[in-house]
Amino acid sequence: MATRAGGVSAGPFHSMNLRPPGLRGDACDEPAAVFENQGRFAAALEGAKPVYLDQVHGCRVVRLGGEGGLTPQSSFEQADASITTERGLACTVLVADCLPVLFSCADGSGVGAAHAGWRGLAAGVLENTLEALCAATQSQPSAVQAWLGACIGPDAFEVGEDVREAFGAAGAAYFRPGAAPGKWWADLAGLARCRLRQAGVEQISGGTWCTYSDASRFFSFRRDRVTGRHAAAVWRR
Repeated sequence: MATRAGGVSAGPFHSMNLRPPGLRGDACDEPAAVFENQGRFAAALEGAKPVYLDQVHGCRVVRLGGEGGLTPQSSFEQADASITTERGLACTVLVADCLPVLFSCADGSGVGAAHAGWRGLAAGVLENTLEALCAATQSQPSAVQAWLGACIGPDAFEVGEDVREAFGAAGAAYFRPGAAPGKWWADLAGLARCRLRQAGVEQISGGTWCTYSDASRFFSFRRDRVTGRHAAAVWRR
């Protein structure tokens, strides 16, 4: 997973902003700076090529490579996760508070990456990614490893009752009362671990870094509003 360090962007996007210009949402960085940052990020991937998605906080999963699959030359596909069994393609997600989750089959036959904000997480983006990866590799969930990257932490992610209700009774343990009635502190990484375990994943690591509280290393939309995006990627070597 990249941090915000090591790029050329200025201002609120300082410095390794990887968010492709032209996507919907908040204000955009200078395209030339983003392209330079993306080149530096790609150079760190041991020859693999990152494939970016047009993330919409949903649960759609796409496959990279193979007949009809996405490639680095593809236009940005609206999806929040990708999987691949091909070498040389990096499943890549962009984040700035949402949780990146990387998947890998224990035998190295396939990998995947999911962008898990609370909406996508509640809608099943992790389960859909796991299902797609297992189907592509003929693997069982117990043979898949999951790694959780940096996201907004449980002491910074205040949400409303609608978010708590979206996860139902199974997620109740990952919410604690906020400062005001109807507000809750949510543990996004904890919710992800819970759903992964319920889906059969036994090997889960990471998820201990808070984007909101570490401004020197991470972008945070909740903290800054106008900000960049860092990326998490996984590929077959």
